[in-house]
Amino acid sequence: MGSCIICGTPADGAICESHEQDVLFEFTGNNPNQLTSGRYYKGTVDGFADFGVFVNIGDRVTGLLHKSELDRRLDSLDWEEGDEVFVEVTGVRDNGNVDLGWSIRQSEREFRGKLIDDPERGAVLPEEADDGDESDESDDQQATTDGAGAGTVDTADESSSQSSAEQSSESTSGRQSESASESESEAASESSADAEPTRVEIQSLSDRVGEEVRIEGEVVGARQTSGPTVFEVRDETATVDCAAFVEAGVRAYPEVETGDLVRLDGEVELRHNELQVETEDLEKLTGEDRETVEQRLEDALRAEARPDDVELLADHESVAAVHDRIRDAAEAIRRAVMESRPVIVRHNATADGYVAGAAIERAVLPLVRDEHAKSDAEYHFFDRRPLEGGDYDMADATKDVTTMLDNKERHDEKLPLFVIVSAGSTAESTDGLELLDIYDAPRVVVDATYPDEDVADLADVAVNPYLEGADAADLTAGVLGANVAAHVNTDARGDVAHLPAVSYWEDAPEAYVDLATEADYDEDHVTALREAVALEAYYQSYEDKRELITDLLFEHEKRDLAEHVGEQFREKLQTELDTVEPNLSIRGENGVSFTVLDTEAFTHRFDFPPTALLLDAIHRQELGAQGAPGDDHVTLGVDEDEIHIRSDGRVNARDVAAAAAEEAPKAGISAKGTRDGAVEFLAGERDAALDAVVAAVSEQL
Repeated sequence: MGSCIICGTPADGAICESHEQDVLFEFTGNNPNQLTSGRYYKGTVDGFADFGVFVNIGDRVTGLLHKSELDRRLDSLDWEEGDEVFVEVTGVRDNGNVDLGWSIRQSEREFRGKLIDDPERGAVLPEEADDGDESDESDDQQATTDGAGAGTVDTADESSSQSSAEQSSESTSGRQSESASESESEAASESSADAEPTRVEIQSLSDRVGEEVRIEGEVVGARQTSGPTVFEVRDETATVDCAAFVEAGVRAYPEVETGDLVRLDGEVELRHNELQVETEDLEKLTGEDRETVEQRLEDALRAEARPDDVELLADHESVAAVHDRIRDAAEAIRRAVMESRPVIVRHNATADGYVAGAAIERAVLPLVRDEHAKSDAEYHFFDRRPLEGGDYDMADATKDVTTMLDNKERHDEKLPLFVIVSAGSTAESTDGLELLDIYDAPRVVVDATYPDEDVADLADVAVNPYLEGADAADLTAGVLGANVAAHVNTDARGDVAHLPAVSYWEDAPEAYVDLATEADYDEDHVTALREAVALEAYYQSYEDKRELITDLLFEHEKRDLAEHVGEQFREKLQTELDTVEPNLSIRGENGVSFTVLDTEAFTHRFDFPPTALLLDAIHRQELGAQGAPGDDHVTLGVDEDEIHIRSDGRVNARDVAAAAAEEAPKAGISAKGTRDGAVEFLAGERDAALDAVVAAVSEQL
């Protein structure tokens, strides 16, 4: 019985079961059945096939990493034969075939330790596995040393022919010389001991290899290896790994944790072509010393993170109203990247939400790549996750917090920055934002939806023109997201300039149409892009589809892709419009005309298009068919227990629900969303609820 090298609990070997996936294993066996499923192994690329990658993980043991296990396209994988890689063994089949899974960690330093998977001895420390060899080698070395020593003495004896007088003279002279030398050395030693090392910046360490240095900064990561404890320390200029050793697998400086500010003395070394400081002394700072370093880091970080006051993409009054908030949001995102804090973009699973989220992604990924040398950093430090329900509700937040806390516990990862896009302004997102707030996870909201009172207070930064007293009826989240992206990374400005035009289904402001044209996106192609993204947003709506969305929105040479997918969108939408048209009912009240669709009875509810997109299309179509401009017209979609409202933003579902609840008190009426939101009711009171909503809408207009 041993103890876990990570947590110290009793274990059958060097690692406990709960931390088995946190360490890297090196396999010394020669039979696939000796592998342990669920462990991560070091291997080398053996070859490629259309269906995946073959990886050697032991003597005559090769596994297949199927392309479906990759987190990117197979043709975008930058591995070559012979490259050292890291994979998870997910299973060994009866015929001996080994199934492998993807590992987001692709360097030894990202694991919390390294063990040898020895078929005879189990999981052991590398030095334990080498005990036998080391013992033999040590004996050989001792024998060789003894022999060499004896030979040297014999030679010396044979050549010693000096007279005793000469020996005496030389001995006296030597002692005097040695005495003087020792005195000088002691004086120099005392002087050196009294002198305080001078603090140096981490960015200068590449010029100080072999020197003793002092650095001061924040511990942004700590991991226990099978040998030393490795602290990742960041100052105002850069980050470096600092190795501290007590004994193999034992936590050095257990009082120092991620987030602490420290002073560290050590020697700069170059290990595996990476800078590392061999720690001689590590002190956790308190009081004035801590405040001094903290202020130094904060000043430098804020100066670097704060974006320049760049121009907005176009002259747009409602966007100008939140220009300062856009800079604040960009600063929060840039700062997260510099702090090695993951950025999680949560956006509505609509064309507008995807456009806004993809714009921010386009700006952030190059910054992540610049900040971190690891090839998979952009997948580790940035994630874009669509919101299937359109709001950041408790289900979404629970999923995020669970993942966040697991990463913090297992990998000592910082809490991520959550950027909520095209959502987060209404009461439906309150519970989710409050859960993030409890854990002090930083939050940014970028939205053009009419907000509920006080919800924005739950975000550290809220970009919403309505909060600044501006009317955002002519604004999309895509416009805001593209402007945030241009501030996050000015180099991405040209890449995202066409996206605002893509985010409008109709009546895109001329300034954004011109931007798209200047970027070589004509009106027809912009339409195809919007339709293609809308279709792909529907399928696998919980997946980010990063590479596919990138190909659609940013790859000029793949324009045929957008045209092809856009054509599918038009065919599927038109088929559904043809299906529902005979089943639309028209009713009027108080001078307001209503187009009503029973979506429960007359739509293919589980096929494309989704209800929201279909109602948008019906409303645009019906407005074009209704008489003169200015006529009051509302479209309602009624399903089993919900009425969706489309009114060009003139109807507030909160007000409608309040009035309708008085008219139909038994219907359990409540609102979901604000302007052009929905009204929920009890299925048994469907007719009463619809009549009450129609009356309430007509009164509001």
